[in-house]
Amino acid sequence: MTHQFHPTSLREYDIRGIIGETLGEDDAYAIGRGFGTLVARARGRSAAVGYDGRLSSPVLEEALVRGLNDSGIHAVRIGMGPTPMLYYAEAVLDVDGGIQITGSHNPANYNGFKMVFQHRPFFGADIQKLGTMAASGDWDDGSAGSEQLDILDRYVARLVEGFDGKGYRIGWDAGNGAAGPVVDKLVKLLPGEHFTLFTDVDGNFPNHHPDPTEEKNLADLRALVAEKSLDFGFAFDGDGDRIGAIDGEGRIIWGDQLLAILAEPVLKDQPGATIIADVKASQALFDRVAELGGKPLMWKTGHSLVKSKMKETGSPLAGEMSGHIFFAHEYYGFDDAQYAAVRLIRAVTASGKSMTQLRGEMPDMVNTPELRFQVDESRKFAVIDEVKARLKAEGATVDDTDGARVTTSEGWWLLRASNTQDVLVARAEAKTQAGLDHLMTQIDAQLAASGLERGAQAAH
Repeated sequence: MTHQFHPTSLREYDIRGIIGETLGEDDAYAIGRGFGTLVARARGRSAAVGYDGRLSSPVLEEALVRGLNDSGIHAVRIGMGPTPMLYYAEAVLDVDGGIQITGSHNPANYNGFKMVFQHRPFFGADIQKLGTMAASGDWDDGSAGSEQLDILDRYVARLVEGFDGKGYRIGWDAGNGAAGPVVDKLVKLLPGEHFTLFTDVDGNFPNHHPDPTEEKNLADLRALVAEKSLDFGFAFDGDGDRIGAIDGEGRIIWGDQLLAILAEPVLKDQPGATIIADVKASQALFDRVAELGGKPLMWKTGHSLVKSKMKETGSPLAGEMSGHIFFAHEYYGFDDAQYAAVRLIRAVTASGKSMTQLRGEMPDMVNTPELRFQVDESRKFAVIDEVKARLKAEGATVDDTDGARVTTSEGWWLLRASNTQDVLVARAEAKTQAGLDHLMTQIDAQLAASGLERGAQAAH
């Protein structure tokens, strides 16, 4: 028996597609067979399986479990919940891997799979291997069963372990995503006064799209914080591995700014530790980490890449602009938005200031959002290489960790290729609007030299 995946579904950090078009039950079964075979060949016996609140998730979960079982791997089914709950299960249960069925923050008709293998991220070549195994039918045969395990209460209790924060008045927006039931239980265990929005799981996402990095999706939370005069507010993406936050005045606290707040207590506890952020993060963050006595490290964008780099450097804390926050300090090293929210409450308490004051004290930078534009897949990486070669010839100050990040006296600009789509990503930051305009002119000049221009914004 063999299986062909749709060529677009096996991606760098996960498997993802449109239900009924590029992803279906047969794919879920093949993923179970392939992943199960790899677990068996590594002398493993079981895997944890979880799923998000999408309408297509239960059907894919059934097929996935069947695939694991037919490879001789026992499935520990933890049911519906956010991706970090599955990561938690994989970290604390006696299992050899874990798979979460999730479409993350994509539209309602998408779904996909995020995987962990023996406590390590499973990505890149690992995912491609599932494709080659399926194409040749290189699967082990076996038979095994499954069990249901309710881990939700245990997970929520773990989130508040060692909690030493004050009680605040907080707004929480789960966006009808999988974080809802966790948020409902979590707020009962926290001091303070809590107001929740859209904690009922609904795969149609009737209120707003669950992606807290898009400003328009924070409108309901902003209204709630303003109406009730709350101290601050949190929002979660569809599968609860990315966090968004606003202060008491409704100002967004971006991923790198959250990291600046979170880094302070961590560096008090671990002086000189390495704090990792991706290439899209503000210079203000790297400066702040250094000021607090930490070692700032700029690394590639992508949750799997960041997790691997944390293990390698022994970093206690890392984050991405997109709202993935990773704690190895007092936690397991994975990205967990619910845990990040709890740690933010603790960090604000430790600072002796309000969230609004912390946000207000941050250096004012003028920056662009992430600008994304379509480029032919075959030109994607080539263009970045051309840009790097030209900049090198000009003697520019370039960091080539992930694409080209160019620092000038006015600020910095970034041009990189997306690992997951036929898209180039640009971002720039300066101290003044005039400086920012100048940086954007430099980006456009580099694109023009490679025969491109910043076209219409590409979808995520």
